[in-house]
Amino acid sequence: MASTVTSESAGTPVSSRPGYGQLLRTRGVWAFLLPGFAARQPFAMLTISIVLLVQHTTGSYGTAGAVAAATGVSMALFAPFTGRLADRHGQRAVLLPGVVVHSLAGLSLTALALTDAPLWALFAAAVPTGASVPQVGPMVRARWGVKLQGSPLMTTAAAFESVTDELTFVFGPLLATALCTAVDPAAGLLTEAALTLVGGLLFAAQRGSQPSVGAGGHARVKHASALSVPGVRVLIVAFLGIGAVFGGMQVSLAAFSESIGEPGLNGVLYGTFAAGNMLSGIVCGAIAWKVAPRRRLVIGYAALALAASGLWAAQSVVVLAGVGLLVGMCIAPTLITGYTLVDGLVPAGARTEAFTWLTGAVALGQAAAVTIAGQLEDRLWDGAGFLVPMGGTLLALATLVALRSRLVPPVVNRTVARGVGHRVPVTVD
Repeated sequence: MASTVTSESAGTPVSSRPGYGQLLRTRGVWAFLLPGFAARQPFAMLTISIVLLVQHTTGSYGTAGAVAAATGVSMALFAPFTGRLADRHGQRAVLLPGVVVHSLAGLSLTALALTDAPLWALFAAAVPTGASVPQVGPMVRARWGVKLQGSPLMTTAAAFESVTDELTFVFGPLLATALCTAVDPAAGLLTEAALTLVGGLLFAAQRGSQPSVGAGGHARVKHASALSVPGVRVLIVAFLGIGAVFGGMQVSLAAFSESIGEPGLNGVLYGTFAAGNMLSGIVCGAIAWKVAPRRRLVIGYAALALAASGLWAAQSVVVLAGVGLLVGMCIAPTLITGYTLVDGLVPAGARTEAFTWLTGAVALGQAAAVTIAGQLEDRLWDGAGFLVPMGGTLLALATLVALRSRLVPPVVNRTVARGVGHRVPVTVD
């Protein structure tokens, strides 16, 4: 109905067709955006650094994928718990001990891998490494939610965050691969641990922009879990499929590059995939969408599943780069729409937890994918791991189509007098 809102930064009307310029002029956002970008950069380096290090020391992609999967599973299990703690006690209280524990765990995993420790010891170090991954991305999204409450800029902010995430996945794998192949196999994981510590502490220092405990007037909701919202559970399944794409691509591209004698090409191929994601995210955030978010999610996911189904057939570097670019271009609109739906489905006091459930779902899907793809690459033909993104997205798409009615935001503040009548919620874009 309302076509304008007031910009917090300038006190001027914001049109119904918001853009990145208006978003970035919001007062106080740069104070958490820059340290937030630095703090989330190591996340994009973690899995590929573990895969390259453990594969170097053991000679097996299956073993490397299993250790990386243990990290991803533990992160997926502990991320929602971290998000709930941040909602209850504040982000700073969770970040400060978290980044220290993560850095120490990463150093321990590196030392064990280099000393040819038994597999159980690698798993033992991988679990705390993953469990302590700082959830900076969800925390930044929660800060946007506080800054832009009720503003049409929220969709633009979701797109901006997706672009930021993918920018880290352009530079992260490239940096990790370059360090592991040109400097030392352990250099990627060591750098990840150092950047996590420094970036996390800088982000935690931005106390003025963090959501206050019980923000949005939800302090008396007994801290109901975001998982109790049916739509969040549907989105979790969708994000598991996206994680399958990330994990399957990471292992399979590394194996493909190794099979043609060009291991350094892995970072370039994965960077191309991430660049497609980033570019489509920029475009997605600049569009004034007329299609409802639920429909956009189904259409975008169908396109993703179709594109991912062509990965296994790519037999050359050029074709694989092209298909990977297309897959990446299909991921960003899906992620953006999913995160946008959270704002309508989940109360403000549980959004950090909701975002961490989705982030954890991506990590869990990635963990399962690197395990399965690693086994397929070891036991079958080169490129067999690309079957994992296809299978994961197709299964998630089927679930999403079947349960899409649960993605309708609830109608709030509309009580029918004397109990007469019932409003059916409708999707509003």
